[in-house]
Amino acid sequence: MLTSAALVLLMVPGLALFYGGQAHSKSVLNMMMMVFSTFATVGVLWVIIGYSLAFGDNTVGGWFGNPAQYFMLSSLLSETVQTDGLPDVAFAAFQAMFAILTVGLIAGAVANRMKFNSWMVFSLLWALLVYFPIAHWVFDLDAGWIASGIGAVDFAGGTAVHINAGMAALVLALILGKRKGWPNDTSRPHNLTMVMLGAGMLWFGWFGFNAGSAAVAGYAASYAFLNTVVATCTAICGWLIIEQVRDGKPTSLGAASGIVAGLVAITPACAAVTPLGAMAIGFISGLACAFGVGLKYRFGFDDAFDVVGVHLVGGLVGTLLIGFFAWDGAPAGAGGVFYGGGWGQLGVQALAAVAVMAYCGIVTAIIALIVKAVMGLRIETEAEAVGIDESEHAESGYDYSGFMSRTSSPVGVGADTAQVPASAPAER
Repeated sequence: MLTSAALVLLMVPGLALFYGGQAHSKSVLNMMMMVFSTFATVGVLWVIIGYSLAFGDNTVGGWFGNPAQYFMLSSLLSETVQTDGLPDVAFAAFQAMFAILTVGLIAGAVANRMKFNSWMVFSLLWALLVYFPIAHWVFDLDAGWIASGIGAVDFAGGTAVHINAGMAALVLALILGKRKGWPNDTSRPHNLTMVMLGAGMLWFGWFGFNAGSAAVAGYAASYAFLNTVVATCTAICGWLIIEQVRDGKPTSLGAASGIVAGLVAITPACAAVTPLGAMAIGFISGLACAFGVGLKYRFGFDDAFDVVGVHLVGGLVGTLLIGFFAWDGAPAGAGGVFYGGGWGQLGVQALAAVAVMAYCGIVTAIIALIVKAVMGLRIETEAEAVGIDESEHAESGYDYSGFMSRTSSPVGVGADTAQVPASAPAER
């Protein structure tokens, strides 16, 4: 469990690289800071009250955990506090990583234009009022109404993490507004090498995310691990096929996005389907998310790095397809339509997805509007043009001063261009 927790933690810098590489060169630091800042807000809040809200005994009709039950985690600190031989404090550490990562996912939708201080306040309130309660519904297997009440299958967070973050990203992007010049004048990713490195780190860390959710090194963890591999492979294929047919060229950004799409979709289903089912879910998610990223142009919302198109769409695909591909011989023990289980499981999966979207959408809108009224959400237009790194952090991700000083004199007016070789790495 501790190894799995460390793997999930590694997904945070992986996400920062994945988003940072897609940002403009004058916005890369802010984008990475928005992701890393969730350690500061969510990590602290999780210890104080988050774990109680997520895993405490039911209160307010089962919508929340008891906020006082595990306050400051003090009741978990005894060596004797264990569940099936696992120290509860280890489980608390593991679930903290889920909370931190989920909030970080939202940042990709609002790149280049949101005030950093406003993001910090928003992320704290969103974790407190949206993520922790929904985590209680989904991850508390004894008391959560989605997990134990209606019997929905979500092994590692398709609803609580991906549908939740994707819906929040949609609402926040709508309230924040479009980037200056979008969609006609938006910059391309400034560093695709960073994007692919980030995607690789996410895939690596995701094994802790999915296999670690078994809470024990055994059959269920191995089963989830295998399905996580194969679903991601087929998702890459699906995405690249769409690009080849639609655009004539498969791209590295498409391959990286396909990796994430497959990981998102298999997250709820990794312990519920056969490897063949995992391949089908991965391939369908690659196709669906490749189309889904175009929704922002059709409906006019500026989701900068396709959080909606990948996480909301991919989360819905994985959650709903459990209703078709679930095999009752898998660790989750549910039966879908294709394995003689009838339509009941599909209905349950749909109810869970709709409930999370509705609650998240409403509460996220309230939080965003309050922060907007009190602090403002958006940086000034001039600051957006100059670059959010300079305006919000007084920093720049890249130092071009050496290059500019060597090439500032025009050719023919004292410039010795022969002294600046084309491959000068330190200057470029």
